[in-house]
Amino acid sequence: MQHYQLFIDGSWTDGRTGQVMSSQNPATGQDWATFACAAAEDVDRAVAAAKRTLADPAWRDMTQTARGKLLYRLAELIEERAAHIGEIETTDSGKLLAETASQTKYVGDYYRYYAGLADKIEGQVLPIDKPDMHVFTRREPIGVVAAIVPWNAQMFLTATKLGPALAAGCCVVLKASEIAPAPMLEFARLIEEAGFPAGVVSVITGDAENCAIPLTRHKDVDRVAFTGGPETARHVVRNSAENFAVTTLELGGKSPIIVFEDADLEGAANGLIAGNFGASGQSCVAGTRGLVQRPVFEELARRIAEKSEGIVVGDPLAASTHVGPLCTRAQVEKIGATLEAAKSQGARIRFGGAPLDRPGNYMAPTLVECKTPETETLQVEMFGPVMSLLPFDTEEEAIALANDTPYGLGSGVFTQNVARAHRVSSRLRAGICWVNTYRAVSPIAPFGGFNQSGYGREAGLEAILDYTRTKTTWINMSEAPMSNPFVMR
Repeated sequence: MQHYQLFIDGSWTDGRTGQVMSSQNPATGQDWATFACAAAEDVDRAVAAAKRTLADPAWRDMTQTARGKLLYRLAELIEERAAHIGEIETTDSGKLLAETASQTKYVGDYYRYYAGLADKIEGQVLPIDKPDMHVFTRREPIGVVAAIVPWNAQMFLTATKLGPALAAGCCVVLKASEIAPAPMLEFARLIEEAGFPAGVVSVITGDAENCAIPLTRHKDVDRVAFTGGPETARHVVRNSAENFAVTTLELGGKSPIIVFEDADLEGAANGLIAGNFGASGQSCVAGTRGLVQRPVFEELARRIAEKSEGIVVGDPLAASTHVGPLCTRAQVEKIGATLEAAKSQGARIRFGGAPLDRPGNYMAPTLVECKTPETETLQVEMFGPVMSLLPFDTEEEAIALANDTPYGLGSGVFTQNVARAHRVSSRLRAGICWVNTYRAVSPIAPFGGFNQSGYGREAGLEAILDYTRTKTTWINMSEAPMSNPFVMR
């Protein structure tokens, strides 16, 4: 089997304790690779390398333009190797090759976007209210960044952290999920090939106790950028109390997709399918709460069922496959339990509703018709191809139902009424709102949530500033000596 080592301080190494974990191919249920796991000593080595490199002239004194050129080179390498990394990610996580390869290639644009911003991080000269004082600000790298990414969109969620961090001049310890970490370790080879100095980026993986906890509470970590679940995020926040690291969280969701009676139902059906069956439902912005105005409920459900008859569930490496396996067996089991609870609450399974009888972690695409907002499938984030529909009558009711959640990451609105689109989207408590489309991303557009979907934003122009600190410099230009030392100027 393929064996992956850790990438620390420019070198490939096994963990100090020799701990090794195996990775399972979700399409077959068989182990296909092993990987070294970091222990606390390895975390120390990675963070120490990052801290040392921050002060190394090779990185510290590199011009912002030169940093941008390294990111441009990294973008080129990612695009060149997109098919290979996509195949590794598909084998490791079960995501469709059609998506992993294309998404990896598009990720190059994220690094290219931040490469272009690297030499546009500017300070200001302040019109200060003190005579004979020249006061200016500059933005400096925030320091050592711990970037923690989950398995479900690794290249994308790494780019939204690593791109702005490197453009700002930070050093990064990237912690890949111990579930399907192979793509991140393959990606580390590109960091090395692009020519970044040793220590600028280290890539490690391992379990919570030996790797994640020592990293997020490490005294020399200045910023934690985390994507994952709310429970893990609570631990991250507690750990950051040890080092006062600036922390941003991009967490899960139960995103609503509202379909009004005037919507183009063909587009709405495709939007709901994209938001629920796309990526096999393994997306943090999955639109798992379909809210449909009552006059078009039956027609929309019929269209979704009709379209779903053509969905091909199968080998994620095959070009003809639409839905692949889920990454872990635990997801299949969680979906089963949630569906049983929903049925006991009166929900109706319109199609699907059971695992497929074949090797691997396959779940049939499922449509659940719900009677009440309390139905279990409308409450639980399942991370699988399960769509739930609930009827509503009025616009106010739709907004209330959409906002009746502890989460607030994505949302969707399908309507041909432009005024309604603006009116409803402005009242949805979510960090993203797609109108007459769903699940679109761009390096130019900020991404993040409200409430228990986290705080902070990734991608977009302002994200790069989150990886800097502002320094204010005061220069006394008077020829006279400083006066009374006991009075604040």
